[in-house]
Order: sequence, then structure tokens, then C-alpha cells
Amino acid sequence: MSEAIRRPAAAAAPQVAMIQAAGPHGAAAQAAALEAAVPQAAAHQVPGLQAAGPQAAGPQVAAPQIATEDPSSADQGAAHWQRNLTVCVFGCFTTIVAMTLLLPFLPLYVEQLGVTDHAAIAEWSGAAYGATFFTAALCAPLWGRLADLYGRKLMLIRASLGMAVAMSLIGMAQNVWQLVALRLLAGFLGGYASGSIVLVATQTPKSRSGWALGTLSSGVMAGNLAGPLIGGFLPPLIGIRSTFFAAGAVIFVTFLATTFLIKEEKRAPGPRKMRPRGGWRAVPDKGPIVAMLATGMLLMLANMSIEPIITVYVQTLVRDASQVTMVAGLVMAAAALGSILSASRLGKLADKIGHWNVIILCLLASAALLIPQAFVTTGWQLVALRFLMGLSLGGLLPCIASVIRHSVPDSVAGSMLGYSTSSQYAGQVAGPLAGGFIGGHFGMRAVFLGTSVLMAAGAVYNWLSRPRRAS
Repeated sequence: MSEAIRRPAAAAAPQVAMIQAAGPHGAAAQAAALEAAVPQAAAHQVPGLQAAGPQAAGPQVAAPQIATEDPSSADQGAAHWQRNLTVCVFGCFTTIVAMTLLLPFLPLYVEQLGVTDHAAIAEWSGAAYGATFFTAALCAPLWGRLADLYGRKLMLIRASLGMAVAMSLIGMAQNVWQLVALRLLAGFLGGYASGSIVLVATQTPKSRSGWALGTLSSGVMAGNLAGPLIGGFLPPLIGIRSTFFAAGAVIFVTFLATTFLIKEEKRAPGPRKMRPRGGWRAVPDKGPIVAMLATGMLLMLANMSIEPIITVYVQTLVRDASQVTMVAGLVMAAAALGSILSASRLGKLADKIGHWNVIILCLLASAALLIPQAFVTTGWQLVALRFLMGLSLGGLLPCIASVIRHSVPDSVAGSMLGYSTSSQYAGQVAGPLAGGFIGGHFGMRAVFLGTSVLMAAGAVYNWLSRPRRAS
């Protein structure tokens, strides 16, 4: 209980429940009830608490009001967040698979649509693939803000139905312009993964948020890993256009599951004069949020900066030219597999030792693992090191979301997590560009060593930005 005593008064009531739930000893039943009941009761019984500011938070938390909460509602809330997490993991997996499965056959589809010049095929393929992530990055803060205003479940319903329609329409494209336009539409209508992060972060008890977000992150990364694999074997069996129709049908199943299975705890709006101001103005301490936005962008930049040079780098390590593509594919998949395996475990560890601590350790481990990657002599050494790096990177995304969730009022959590998603998309765009430029002008080893320096600098920055009372 000493840890709870040190916490600020503004968070005392809900955090006591979190500490009790996470402790290795004590009454398990009471802890489970408290972790679900206390935060929800505080949100419903004391509207405007977050807007009142830290100084007023203590007096406004009325113990008798919280005590009158029906104990059965705590059990129902726990059942809801676990079921919500299951549906969100499935939805993230299916939507990410749909966004990435066209990688292996996208140039073939572009050629089918009438483009014959090889250079033009490459250009249109890149434009079509990046179009979705471009509009998704622009729209993520908007959808996050709308989720704060109108409900997180509603945004997931919108995203899943929109993606189902967009994927089906992509299979009906008649020319390459329509393909790019529909990919832009898919990014605009999508956002299921970022919306799921908002829902899980705000509906899960804070003592379990790291584990829950880690599990959700595993679903996202599993989709990134499985998408190209499915896209490699499905078109020869049913055709390219039918592959898009099948993806749309699967996402429609996600839409049905989201509509009928997810249960969102409603928040009382409170009097107009007590409603918190939106956006950055509602964030009391902007330092941790800025640090997490920078860390998210750095994570994706570091992960994606290696992608343009992987195949070329593997060519210098593998003597048999026929094995280059296979080894390059294994190198790319190894990092994703490592992240899938470690995300939930590191998230659970962060719930115990603190999210900031895990972020700093993961950044330092990644920086250290990048150095030997610049000096490997065989392809399998690179595969092993990328797998280990994936293990270290897996804990970053859930911890970033957890820190943001714990650092902002509930009324703007969606907006801030939307900005976080946009910063990560920015890293996805900047990473390949920077990696390709540095690799082409200064050599491939410079990419690994330069990225290592950036990760180490990120660890130092997070250490300096870390709140002194962060657990």
C-alpha cells in the first residue's frame, strides 16, 4: 500500500483499487470487485471530476456514492472488458490482414488494370499501398475525437462496416485510378485498430491495461504477419478479385461481432459548465504525451528503416541466389513474430514494474541489438537478431498507449491516442525513406548503426521525461 500512498490525490481513489488488484497478496475477490467498480463509479457518480483539476479532485470523490455501487455490476464490467478485448483482437487481426494481404499480388493487380510499363507498375503499386496509410494517419485524430464525443463502440462499428465495403469495392476496380482512390477510401473509412486501442484503454481496469493492450498489439502484429502470407496463397486458388471479396466478407463478420458483442460502459455527460475542454487544453501535463508521440514515431521509424535494404543486405550474406528471397522473408517475419510473442508478456510486466521502465529498457535493448546486425556474416544470424529485436520492440506499443491513457482525462483519451496512431504512421512513412536514402549514400551498415543511435537517444529522452513518481 506504500505505492498508493505516494500517488497524487487526483488519482487516489481509482489507483488504490489498481494497486490492490495487482498485489500478490490480499483478498482476490475484493480486489477484482474494486478494480472494476471504483473507476466506473467515480466516472459515473462524479461527472466533471477530470475537468475540475487535480486540486479539486480529492474533495469531489464522495465515498458514500461509490460505496452504493451494486457489487454485481463490478462482475459484469469485468466480463465486458474481457469480451470486448476478445472481439477487438479478432477485429484488429482481420482488418490488418485485409490491409496487408495485397502486398504479394499488388503489382499483378496493377498490371491487370492496364498498366504495362515495369517502372509504372512499381510506382502505381507503391502509391496504391501507401494511400491507405496516408489517409488513415490524417483521420486518426478525427476518429479519436468523435469516439470521445459519441462513443468508442460506434466508431468501431463505422470502421468495420466501412472497411468491409471498401475492400469489396477494391475487388471491383476497373482501372488503376479507381484502385488508388478506393485504397484512399479504405484508409479514411477504416481505423478499427486505433479505435480498438481507445476502447480497450478506456474500458479496461488500469491494473490490467498493460496486459490487455499488449494482447491487442499481438493481434495487430499477427495480422501484419499473416496478411502477406494469406495474400500469397489465396489468389492462385480463388483469383485476385475474389480475394478482396473474401476479405470484405470476413470484415463484415467483424462488424457483426462488434455490433452485438461489444458492451461499452456509458459515461454520464454531466452539466455543460462542468464538461472538460477538449484537445490539448484538457491535458494537465503535456510532457509525457509528447514523449510518447515521439517514441511511437521512433519505434516505427526504427522498425521500417531496415525494410528497404533487407533484400539487398541479405544478398551480401547468402551465397545461393535462389535463397535470397526466402531468407529476406524470414528476416522480415522474425521481428513480427518476436513482437507477437512478447507484447502481452511485456505489457503484464509493465503493469507490475511501471510502463516507463519497460519503455526505457526496451529502447536500450533494441539499440544494443541493432549494433551486431550491422556486422553479421550469415543470413541466419540476421534472422536470429531480428527475432530478438522483435521481442524487445513488442512491449513498446502497449506501454505507449498505457502511459497516454494514464496521463490524460478520460474525455480526451480517444483524441490523444488518435494523435499517437498518426505519429506511428508518420514513422512508417519516414522510416523506409530514411533507410533507403542512408543505405544508398552511406552504406547499409550505417542504417543499423544510425538507427541504434536514435533508439538510445529515445531511451535517454524517455528517462528525462519520466515523471519522478511514475511507478
